[in-house]
Amino acid sequence: MRIFFIGFGQAGGKIVDMFIEQDKKLGAQSFRGIVVNTARTDLMGLKNIEMKDRILIGQTVVKGHGVGTDNASGAKITFDEVDSIISAIDKRGTHDVDAFMIVAGLGGGTGSGGSPVLARHLKKIYREPVYVLGILPAPEEGRLYSYNAARSLATLVKEADNTFIFDNSAWKNEGESVKSAFTRLNDEIVRRFGVLFRAGEVGRAGVGEMVVDSSEIINTLRGGGISTVGYAITEVSSRRSKSSVGSFIGGIKGSLRKKEATEEVLLGEDRTAKIISLVRRAMLGRLTLPCDYSTAERALVLVAGPPDELDRKGIEKAKSWVEENIAGVEVRGGDYPVNSEYIAAVVMLATVTNAPRIRELLGIARETKEDVIRSSQELKPSMFEEDIERLFE
Repeated sequence: MRIFFIGFGQAGGKIVDMFIEQDKKLGAQSFRGIVVNTARTDLMGLKNIEMKDRILIGQTVVKGHGVGTDNASGAKITFDEVDSIISAIDKRGTHDVDAFMIVAGLGGGTGSGGSPVLARHLKKIYREPVYVLGILPAPEEGRLYSYNAARSLATLVKEADNTFIFDNSAWKNEGESVKSAFTRLNDEIVRRFGVLFRAGEVGRAGVGEMVVDSSEIINTLRGGGISTVGYAITEVSSRRSKSSVGSFIGGIKGSLRKKEATEEVLLGEDRTAKIISLVRRAMLGRLTLPCDYSTAERALVLVAGPPDELDRKGIEKAKSWVEENIAGVEVRGGDYPVNSEYIAAVVMLATVTNAPRIRELLGIARETKEDVIRSSQELKPSMFEEDIERLFE
């Protein structure tokens, strides 16, 4: 799948920089991107985005020093200068893009305020879907960050075709500061979404037997709302050939052939069971946004690994298990062959409707409703609370 990333703000810029780094290391050409910020120092700290693809906005207003946590200013600056962002996207090239992905931290000012504005304009101009990957701040980052996230998220779910959420609070280790955890958390994001969005691309290991192409992902996400992603990984078994041992011992040829056939059946059953177990771990384990997975309307299952470890029967059974455990009946899936010492399972749960962290943000937004009305901007923040309520009706 060919993704055009737009990193918005400090967090979004760093994550997109990591996506591009991953693409370069793999020798792939699946991802391209630009980054947008109101702070010049944040743009200069990137390593993999070309200078021409680093877009500084709001120079006349904040002089390159950023908007802090003022997401109303972030929204207004983006609204005023959105044409320069669209121009940078066009220069980078969009002729073979399958989807746009805006990546932003939702607690600050630039990404939180600007992402909904950009999503709206992208949808007006391009036919490709516009998705958002939003990073929720941990509660200890401060009430203002949570308030910003609530305001931003409620508008994003209206403007974007679907919104992925990564909740920092669910991934931070006990006693670990958010600041010290940032690199590790960003790596978790890039690993999961990197596997998911490369599905269908032809790699060195060939094409999958059950290909998950861009249309499968797009159709799974077509319902809008909020989505979450699960991930699990296991090492490839290092198996010695029992038939070689049998030959060394000097068994009868006929017996040896029967033994080889039996071993092949057992290995097949082992691969099937491993894939089913891996998919269950991905869905029942730590999701990017912890939620009641049974409320998902659609799902997609992707298993990546060495070709001889990918088992069609296992993937089909895993899909059936997922279908039995979500509200909807649409579950797509397939394999993605890669030369690796690991097998990874990705489960994308689309349009979930019960997530405690979102409820918590709703509570914060309700408590500060008067502040929202007083700071009414182009995005009509006075409607944010009602938007979130409708999302989870």
